[in-house]
Amino acid sequence: MKILVTGGAGFIGSAVVRYLINETQHSVVNVDKLTYAGNLESLKSIENSKRYRFYQHDICDFRNMSEIFAIEKPDVIMHLAAESHVDRSIDGPSEFIQTNIVGTYTLLEVARAYWTSLDDNAKQLFRFHHVSTDEVYGDLGETGLFTETTPYQPSSPYSASKASSDHLVRAWGRTYNLPVILTNCSNNYGPYHFPEKLIPLVILNALEGKKLPVYGDGQQVRDWLYVEDHARALVKVAMEGRVGETYNIGGFNEKTNLEVVETICCILDKLVPIKQNSDLNAVKSYKELITFVEDRPGHDLRYAIDATKIEKELSWEPKETFTTGIEKTIKWYLNNESWHRKLIGKYQQQRLGTCNG
Repeated sequence: MKILVTGGAGFIGSAVVRYLINETQHSVVNVDKLTYAGNLESLKSIENSKRYRFYQHDICDFRNMSEIFAIEKPDVIMHLAAESHVDRSIDGPSEFIQTNIVGTYTLLEVARAYWTSLDDNAKQLFRFHHVSTDEVYGDLGETGLFTETTPYQPSSPYSASKASSDHLVRAWGRTYNLPVILTNCSNNYGPYHFPEKLIPLVILNALEGKKLPVYGDGQQVRDWLYVEDHARALVKVAMEGRVGETYNIGGFNEKTNLEVVETICCILDKLVPIKQNSDLNAVKSYKELITFVEDRPGHDLRYAIDATKIEKELSWEPKETFTTGIEKTIKWYLNNESWHRKLIGKYQQQRLGTCNG
């Protein structure tokens, strides 16, 4: 089949593209605007495949997207293009409204026009798979798990924009019978992650002897999902999921933010022991670099996914535990300095999302 992936140069999108090219016989059309977090370096390993094509376009551009659909004639849409960083959404919500809401609306309309032009067999095969987040559910509290029927209570401009896009997709399925499928995932981590997010930021800051910022008291809980496990799940949903259904995808790895940071420090202590020097003020462990900073406005306390549905219906489960996945991730960053060094100009590692600017 031919699969059109939006946002395929992003963190999760690039993992999906690599998986499709390396592990399946499907063809991939990657459409990405290449904003600050889009990185074609993440696709170097597959860019010369005969089953891969790339278009640099904005999903908000109806004409260009219509032309791509007309030329490529995709069988499946996997929609991952989105602005995704909560802190950035606090400082500048406009781009999140534009890309996540207007962009999704535009893509739905392009897909609907294309789908209605197909013959009956192609219509039956066609799928519009919308990839979303568990943050749409809001603050879970100390107990319980998010299920596919948990009411939406988004807390940030980012999660509100993703909740809006989810509602649009469901509405287009209900009103126009567009064959849609949705997924909501927990926090991803792994190779090729843009360094503004917690795990890569901590790894890279530690290696440079910089402070390791932890918001508030660090007791916010997240469920962590290795990105390659997520990519497998997304392809499985796109190929085998039931039209109109939502599937929650989680890693069954609940950790506080402080636990995550301390785990990274312990692994780095073993892999790259700190050298005693004046730049690090003779610290003996990376843990000594941990610094508690002002919490993010509206910070949700806990997210946790119940992934029973996708396990039972599609026989998917994560291969990586947090222990195995975080070690793989750290080793990848240690062995791929050239990849993250090129991002320094795009990201100055300044604190975002304080509402003070």
